[in-house]
Amino acid sequence: MKILKSTQIREVDAYTIKNEPILSIDLMERAAMSITTWILENIPKDKTILLFAGPGNNGGDALAIARQLNEEKYTVQVYLLNISDKLSADCNVNLKRLKEKNIGITYINNESDFPEITKNDVILDGLFGSGLTRKIDGLAKKLIQHINYSGASIIAIDIPSGLFGEDNSDNDSEAIIKAQTTLTFQLPKLSFLFPENENYVGEWHVLPIGLNIEFINSLNSQFQTTDKKFIHEIIKIRSKFAHKGHFGHVLLVAGSYGKMGAALLAAKACLKAGSGLLTVHIPKIGYQIMQTALPEAMVSIDWSELIFSDITNSEKYTHIGIGPGIGTKANTIKGLRNLFEKTNNPMVIDADALNIISENSDLLEIIPKNSILTPHPGEFERLAGTSKNSYERLHKQINLAVNNQIIIVLKGAYTSIALPDGTCYFNTTGNPGMATAGSGDVLTGIILSLLGQRYSPNEAAIFGVYLHGLAGDIAEKEHGQEALIASDIIENLGKAFKQIK
Repeated sequence: MKILKSTQIREVDAYTIKNEPILSIDLMERAAMSITTWILENIPKDKTILLFAGPGNNGGDALAIARQLNEEKYTVQVYLLNISDKLSADCNVNLKRLKEKNIGITYINNESDFPEITKNDVILDGLFGSGLTRKIDGLAKKLIQHINYSGASIIAIDIPSGLFGEDNSDNDSEAIIKAQTTLTFQLPKLSFLFPENENYVGEWHVLPIGLNIEFINSLNSQFQTTDKKFIHEIIKIRSKFAHKGHFGHVLLVAGSYGKMGAALLAAKACLKAGSGLLTVHIPKIGYQIMQTALPEAMVSIDWSELIFSDITNSEKYTHIGIGPGIGTKANTIKGLRNLFEKTNNPMVIDADALNIISENSDLLEIIPKNSILTPHPGEFERLAGTSKNSYERLHKQINLAVNNQIIIVLKGAYTSIALPDGTCYFNTTGNPGMATAGSGDVLTGIILSLLGQRYSPNEAAIFGVYLHGLAGDIAEKEHGQEALIASDIIENLGKAFKQIK
């Protein structure tokens, strides 16, 4: 699913109106009905619903919803923020329709007009929409604060009032609606995917309203979200006559004294994700651990007793993954540099390997092209520098990917995957229970496995992240978030594959 800029969404609206064809007021009615239908399915009729409308088309949506809910026998109270001498044309039409139904409307001209709101009420926020271009002040800001302080449940229509669709770097955090639920039309907004906006957006749902799909597909956007349909088109179906040689022989360089668990988790995930053959390069101290715990894996032993220092014959492997638990000792840094210099195929680079790169920035220049780096936010900050917000960090991520022709997988909620051509995918699977030790090592193993199975680097990164999150979601249903551990993700990879297929 594409993520379009607010200006592009207005283009889609205009194109749909012209080419469906449909009157703009009828398109508004259709959008309003999508919200009304959601409310019918989720909000009991004994709740009092307070609708706050502004002077623009978002206010027109709210007024149309008020009329529709009244017809469905909900108790509705309508408040129109009177800060403009002129309503938008469609907002004005819906105001007249509301009056024809004898539904009372309270005009908010000053603070004394603010209604009393109880915690049992439900608020529908239709003050300002995605077309907002400046931060809110004056009476509108005070009304937003009054609504936020009420303790009532807040549902935002399309976007929380005051929030911009993309960059909120210079926005006023005290002048943004704090919704528990956002019901957005047709496509998500980029700002919904940033952690600092969680308190404004809450849980968001995309409601189709019949905008022209062909025109949406024709528009350029560097941002997309992944979904099951998209991933289903990537997954390869195995031939009946396939053998293990068809699914790659990959090398995983991982582990050190006290960190053999990282190597074991990544290795097991690699095999569970479908790798044909796996060799794990580990220090001598880990030999018995690996051979006992994971007999399906072959083992390559380092010269060092305790750390990774070097490896010979690395060219015989389909692809290489390195980083989980290797530490950052001097000989490990030297070994990583040597590996980069003699490796041509894309690699998977994670954890301590990323920490080494952040301290030795010249290593970025010799990483094989199209390699996949999988930092968490702290590791990314060490690689690219600090950012004042997620919007700035996202663009640093994209620039790092483009300038070095690598893939950057920035882990977190809605993990973002920046590709060398500047496009960026946001993952839609996963849950907070996956914020647990070893979860990143599992992801490294999954992506390495997919690379070995001849998925392109772009496909391996996007598919791997989705599969990892889906397995975590399946595990969460069984164990809950608090009790979920990295091994649970591995054990549910099979079920995740089945769901996608």
